Amino acid sequence: MIPTTATDAEFRTYVENIKNKFNSATADQNSKGRAWYPVAHDLAIMFGDGNVRMGAGIIAALSANKRWSENIRLATDAANGNVHGHVGNALDKVRAIMAGTAPEDVLPMAAKTGNFYRNIVDPSDPNAVTIDRHAHDIAVGEVYGNEDRGLSNPNRYATLARAYMVAAEELGETSSVTQAITWTAQVEMLSGKGTRGQRSM
Repeated sequence: MIPTTATDAEFRTYVENIKNKFNSATADQNSKGRAWYPVAHDLAIMFGDGNVRMGAGIIAALSANKRWSENIRLATDAANGNVHGHVGNALDKVRAIMAGTAPEDVLPMAAKTGNFYRNIVDPSDPNAVTIDRHAHDIAVGEVYGNEDRGLSNPNRYATLARAYMVAAEELGETSSVTQAITWTAQVEMLSGKGTRGQRSM
């Protein structure tokens, strides 16, 4: 069973695992990670025709289980009037956002998708942490593959997000930069091991 909370020792292990992954990043991975959310922010402005929240909502709603390149292709199509390529619930959210509904009203704001949206809108937001499968595995120090990570549990998600915040503070970085650099290092480490490629955050 996936734990929903962590002991003090387990939590400290999460923090140290995140810091170790951050410190293992190459200069190139560090640079890519630092650029990740600013680039996504600029794309959101473009997709939202100047409305960064709309654009970020479109990207986030289409992000689940999609490679970043596919996520952006679908967001580009949506911005051009062709909303397709995802499950019905996600497409309904995109349509609602494009019709003027606030993304905060349709995205699960306490979960990965909502935090991803917030990171894109404001990469400096200290309280938004995108915990996807890679961010989870970095913290726990184990690659889960296709196994359930329990991220739908709010307590589990919040514990891991807090670990990234603590690690970021100890590293002297923002939580989004810490998460993006470690994510980049993890994905590139796994890329030669038969994974399905880079996925959206």
